[in-house]
Amino acid sequence: NAIAGRVRPGDLGVDAMHINLHKTFSTPHGGGGPGAGPVVLSAALAAYAPLPLLMHDGERLRLVEERGALPAGAKPFGRMCAFHGQMGMFVRALSYMLSHGADGIRQASEDAVLSANYILASLKDVVSAPFGDGPCMHEALFDDSFLQGSGVTTLDFAKAMIDEGYHPMTMYFPLVVHGAMLIEPTESESKESLDRFIHVMRGLAEEAKAAKRERFEGAPYYAPRRRLDETLAARKPVLRWRRRELPQAAE
Repeated sequence: NAIAGRVRPGDLGVDAMHINLHKTFSTPHGGGGPGAGPVVLSAALAAYAPLPLLMHDGERLRLVEERGALPAGAKPFGRMCAFHGQMGMFVRALSYMLSHGADGIRQASEDAVLSANYILASLKDVVSAPFGDGPCMHEALFDDSFLQGSGVTTLDFAKAMIDEGYHPMTMYFPLVVHGAMLIEPTESESKESLDRFIHVMRGLAEEAKAAKRERFEGAPYYAPRRRLDETLAARKPVLRWRRRELPQAAE
């Protein structure tokens, strides 16, 4: 989100880049869809790209499916069986880009960075921000230092957010930040919605510091489902529906 429309990675010396389409270009991720996107190469690596591939001939993109159609000197290292990937996601992302245009994509990046910095500046006096001395990009990063001595964990805090009507932020990532809370407001939120979110976060932070553990330890209280056993779900995943045999009444 932070650099689309503003930075050309190739100008920075980047030779290979995977362009994740989720969020930045409107495609869903996680429970809603795959994190997918094209891999682009600079001229220095293009000769080794696997088939099939798209080449830019100066005026337009050209699909190359056979080795014989490649320029002299090309040395593709193989063929991909999943070239087309999640085609529905690509069409959706392309539609988003075409509808917004270059100016719209640039504006989205600017708004995403502005939103994240607004959240960082508005919360860092009550929620510890390990890198809060300077600006952030499109994500505001906090840690759990402000929770020390309260008995409340990052997970507890995130679950309490559900009771306030907010989907929890990314938790415990990046791994190098203890109890990390990574907040990405994106470009689509108004100042009013950001202010509501900030108000809720500040309130939860104050309650945690006041050691109101009961507010957090059992959260969420008002969601359709209470806390799920995430460890069991990871170790014994149920990935397809099966008819359960219900107990029968004795004859």
